[in-house]
Amino acid sequence: MTLNVSPITLGTSGLGRDTVPGSPGEEAAVAFARELFAGPHAFVDTSNNYAGGRSEAVLGLAIAQVDAAAADPLEPGAGTRVISKVDCEPGTGVFDRERVLRSFDETTARLGVDRLPLLHLHDPYTVTFDEAMGRGGAVEGLIELRESGRVDGIGVAAGPVPLMARYVATDVFDAVLVHNRFTLVDQSAAVVFADARERGMTVFNAAPFGAGILATGAREGAVYGYRPASAELQEWVSRAEGVCASFGVALPAVALHYSLRSPLVDSTVVGVSSTRRLAQLDELLATTIPDEVWAEIEALGPAPSPVDDSDYA
Repeated sequence: MTLNVSPITLGTSGLGRDTVPGSPGEEAAVAFARELFAGPHAFVDTSNNYAGGRSEAVLGLAIAQVDAAAADPLEPGAGTRVISKVDCEPGTGVFDRERVLRSFDETTARLGVDRLPLLHLHDPYTVTFDEAMGRGGAVEGLIELRESGRVDGIGVAAGPVPLMARYVATDVFDAVLVHNRFTLVDQSAAVVFADARERGMTVFNAAPFGAGILATGAREGAVYGYRPASAELQEWVSRAEGVCASFGVALPAVALHYSLRSPLVDSTVVGVSSTRRLAQLDELLATTIPDEVWAEIEALGPAPSPVDDSDYA
């Protein structure tokens, strides 16, 4: 399966969080979701468990409104632009074939669609690799959904590089998504992405800002990959900010374009939470980065990444 992605895929992990059905908060979230569908970016990324299911519910309301207002009802609906993920059973952690099928049914009911272009196995940490791949396991459910035509393709989305390498090597999946491991700070996912490309998979690189410090810059309380940034990492990022400033570009723009320019990446997943954030993303996307920046960033040497995937080796 070849997915016709755009350079940016819009992440919606926080969409609809803490909103109540029928509330002004929900209405505002739906209005923002409609902005996502109105833009140039091909896909919106969500998951069964994002915001406790509210992300998908809000997207479903937006899809219905967008499709109802469409000038040509024969055009593909907004729902064809949503990628989602199956998640383990809340509370129990159960993640088998039956749970995958239930998760898919919950997702499509919220979105108001019958099928999806791509469905990821999301964060399969409550089961072992062998359990997920074995008979009656989560991957069996995904394959069943693909073979039945309810999804066009299946992917795997998580973080730890050794684990992701094992899933990619199965040749079962059409796509892979790894977060926080292909950035200015940490390039450990490069080997997984290279293998995936050789296998003809679509590669999504998520969290190009490291979920923090590459967007905020070096400052007190900054994080990378959901972990506090060490003094050493803060110092490295501060030097990187200096390089960027010397060429008149912002660190977030350089961080984003690091992913965009890579031949290993098909689409970069960036979470957006407001109209202002969406506009900022498009500004960063339009920024031209001088070639000299990359050489000077490389000259800083490897960044002291806090990511530790040794438990999955």
